[in-house]
This record gives sequence, C-alpha cells and structure tokens, in this order.
Amino acid sequence: MSRRSRVRPGAPFRRRGSGPRRDGGTVTAETAVALPCLVLVLSVSLACVHAAGAHLECVDAARVGARAFARGEDEATVRSLVFGVAPPGSAVELSREAGFVRVSVTAAVRIVPGLPPPLHVTGSAAVPAEPDH
Repeated sequence: MSRRSRVRPGAPFRRRGSGPRRDGGTVTAETAVALPCLVLVLSVSLACVHAAGAHLECVDAARVGARAFARGEDEATVRSLVFGVAPPGSAVELSREAGFVRVSVTAAVRIVPGLPPPLHVTGSAAVPAEPDH
C-alpha cells in the first residue's frame, strides 16, 4: 500500500482541494465587491465636505456684505466685497427691512463636474442698520 492511499482510523475524510487553500478566491471576490462600495462612500463624503465648504463661503460672504451694507456702503461696493469672498458664479440679493439689512448669497456647487443638476447652497446674514450721522 502506498503512503497516499493510507487513511488513519478515526481521521476525518478530506477530499483533495479542500481546506484553507480552497477559500483563497473568496477573499478576492469580497474585495472586488467591497472596493467599489468603499470608493462610492468616499466620493459621497468628499462631495458633502465640498458642499459644506461652499456653504461656509456663502455665509462668510453674506456677513461681509451685511456689515458693509449696514455701514451705509453703496450697493456696487457691497456686491464687489461679497464677490471677493463668495464662491465663483454666486448670486447676491440685498434688501433693507424694518431697520435691518439682509444679504443672501447663493452658489451652485457641482458635485461631479459636468453632470447636472448642481446643488444650490445659500448663506444669509441680517444686521441692524446703523443710524445716519
């Protein structure tokens, strides 16, 4: 009898190709499925961070504009100050209401460049108008 064909009494029967080596392809398949999911989650996270950053820029620009507008600066000066801080392609609204000045800044943020629709973020600020001297 050869060594290969001998089976010890009480030993479990093992077929050829079974055991730890047989599961090696499973890890590759799981990685192939998990990696695109991980990339998608990372992309969505980065897009959210980008949108939050644009929102903060809009809020900062609105605050700068509201302070200047409350001091009595003309609309052209206020708009130039706002556009200096706001994200590119922003829209600005200025208004005076009941002793307050309000500035709203809206920007379109493209999460994926070239793909519509863009995400619109807005920041606004209201400040009491200073009395005329």
